Amino acid sequence: MSLAKLQNGSDVRGVALEGIVGEEVNLTPEIAKKISGAFYIWLKKKTGKNKLKVAVGMDSRLSGPAILKGVTEGIYLLGGKVYDCKMASTPAMFMATKDDVVDGDGGIMITASHLPFNRNGLKFFTKEGGADKKDITEILELAENLTFDDKETGEIVEFDFISRYAQGLVDLIREKTGMQKPFQGNKIVLDAGNGAGGFFAEKVLQPLGADTQGSVFLEPDGNFPNHEPNPENQKAMDAIQNAVITSGADLGIIFDTDVDRAAVVDGSGRSINRNALVALMSAIVLEDDPGTTIVTDSITSKGLTDFIESLGGKHHRFQRGYKNVINESIRLNNEGTDSHLAMETSGHCAFKENYFLDDGAYLVTKVLIKFAKLKEQGKTLVDLISDLKEPLEDLEFRLKIKEEDFKAYGNSVLDEFRSYVETVEGWTLVEPNYEGVRVNCSKEEGWVLIRLSLHDPVMAVNVESDIEGGCNVIKAKMEEFLKRFSKLTM
Repeated sequence: MSLAKLQNGSDVRGVALEGIVGEEVNLTPEIAKKISGAFYIWLKKKTGKNKLKVAVGMDSRLSGPAILKGVTEGIYLLGGKVYDCKMASTPAMFMATKDDVVDGDGGIMITASHLPFNRNGLKFFTKEGGADKKDITEILELAENLTFDDKETGEIVEFDFISRYAQGLVDLIREKTGMQKPFQGNKIVLDAGNGAGGFFAEKVLQPLGADTQGSVFLEPDGNFPNHEPNPENQKAMDAIQNAVITSGADLGIIFDTDVDRAAVVDGSGRSINRNALVALMSAIVLEDDPGTTIVTDSITSKGLTDFIESLGGKHHRFQRGYKNVINESIRLNNEGTDSHLAMETSGHCAFKENYFLDDGAYLVTKVLIKFAKLKEQGKTLVDLISDLKEPLEDLEFRLKIKEEDFKAYGNSVLDEFRSYVETVEGWTLVEPNYEGVRVNCSKEEGWVLIRLSLHDPVMAVNVESDIEGGCNVIKAKMEEFLKRFSKLTM
């Protein structure tokens, strides 16, 4: 098998365990060893240094320990020093490159985010940030023919980095609130989804005075027996909302498996997720950086645009994919446009002040700081986003593309759709638009976006409307158009 097949955008993803019919294991400890060794060689070329230090961590997946052993061996056998951080989070593995003790030249996180239990993968970091798609391509090309002669060996050191990372968050909250225990008297519950985020309750919330009784699924369990560890999953959001209501908590927090995404729930059990979470973070950022540009993915609502603009900010919709959103914000800054926040509706969130690191725990830290300050004023987080207009209806449906060259086929659908829009009364193209085709639908008081998936043979359609039944009307018009294409199936 070509290792190139393991590339998934800016990550490596593969099947690490048997267990799902039709899926063969293609990410073994031996393959992970070759890929980590290739990363070490690639990093040496990039830095010009001969001896490097690399931090390695994993989430709670069942295959994690075996893959971690392969990864550490790949670096050790090439003379590198490995900080074996055991259970950790994805953002922590980047912060190990900024830590004054570890001072890593690079970091590797073993995770497949919210994918099924039998999957695993690798995320790579340098001191500049996460590896890009082209970097992963180069690393996998190097790994194809890599061999180890065992002549030069390095060092493996076990290191509890997640505790240092957590203490940094505690120190930041104390600094910004001016209080040692800003959450004394508050109950804050956490749902870690049996992933790697359980540390946040014991190592961050409790030292700050929070009562965390009522938290759920904190224990790491790679079977993920309770729900998918994913803030976009309705069962997961139902679980944290129920935990808040049942325990009488003032705030709920939920992480994905490797803690690079998050969402929150207020004391009434209302979820602050997707557009509402982007709005909340925008409101927080715009208080400190008035007029800044907020970069989001393509499926954010018109109501969010109006909300950001009402606060004096600018909304720049871009492409789906957290790296796309982050890189666009970095590009804008480099070209002289101030942009302090890059965020996807999926819960990926990166701040200019935090190295544009995709970090769910830092997102929650920003929320907690604002929560403490609002409490002093007798206000809540919901008060910050009370002016956000949510759509009356929304829906998403997906169509599979039964064509080998699915990207070409998908783009031909988009081209024809642009012409189709001109024939529909009240429909107008939205420009500029950076992904797919977005259309304002005036009669239905809504919009529709059709786009091609970044990696899969899928076309996704998102619809919103502010009138009852509006989404179904838009969907019917979309289906009338889409039935022209025999290679598209629901």
